[in-house]
Amino acid sequence: MTGSEVSPSFRLAYVPGVTPTKWVRIWNERLPDVPLTLIAVSAAEAFDVLRGGGADAGFVRLPVDRTDLSAIPLYTETTVVVVPKDHVVAAVDAVSAEDLADDIVLHPLDDTLGWERPPGRPANERPATTADAVELVAAGVGLLVVPQSLARLHHRKDLTYRPVTDAPESRVALSWPQDATTDLVEDFIGIVRGRTVNSSRGRTPPPAQQKHKRPDTGGGTRQKPAAGKPTGKSPRSGSGGPKGGSKGGRRGKPRGRS
Repeated sequence: MTGSEVSPSFRLAYVPGVTPTKWVRIWNERLPDVPLTLIAVSAAEAFDVLRGGGADAGFVRLPVDRTDLSAIPLYTETTVVVVPKDHVVAAVDAVSAEDLADDIVLHPLDDTLGWERPPGRPANERPATTADAVELVAAGVGLLVVPQSLARLHHRKDLTYRPVTDAPESRVALSWPQDATTDLVEDFIGIVRGRTVNSSRGRTPPPAQQKHKRPDTGGGTRQKPAAGKPTGKSPRSGSGGPKGGSKGGRRGKPRGRS
């Protein structure tokens, strides 16, 4: 390898709450010679990392500025409220934002929900991070409304969560710089979209991964029979069977000699 050649690799960023394990496993199965490096980033810095070339693609939370970034929406998360286990909300299956009107609801600076007006009563100060807000919920300072994946990420034995039926939802997407849609990015897009290794929309797989396809026999083209197999026609005749023979390609009785 010369000094100008660089071994291929793929850098994948992901925001808190996203679990890329499934896609990474498929990548390693399909492209074992191309190492994939995971880069954990906050939701706020994810787009700067992509624009700055710190990652080839990333799992982010919408919205995405489509001016210079491409994005494929993947799924929408349930929004939940995190409460102490002895809180009255823990006794019900779900709540509305109005049900939280009398509670202090923490609104961290890294909040990922697009609130027009957060529910409940505001705290004196906004926590810096979601992790800080969870600690305050455990201390009995207030409640916290977040995407369900973040509630799971910061799970504590003394806390629980319940769905909030009318809260904004968080949508997760795969994003990458528009001017850097490389072959490896296309490969990862194919994996995320669920394309098979032989999909016509993806890149051509390595020869070792390509399956042999049977020749197309459409359009009236007759397939050549394998050697030694009967065709239903006598090899002694043209398109018809032998003279005097029975149907199905069987031979007739031999003619007597004159």
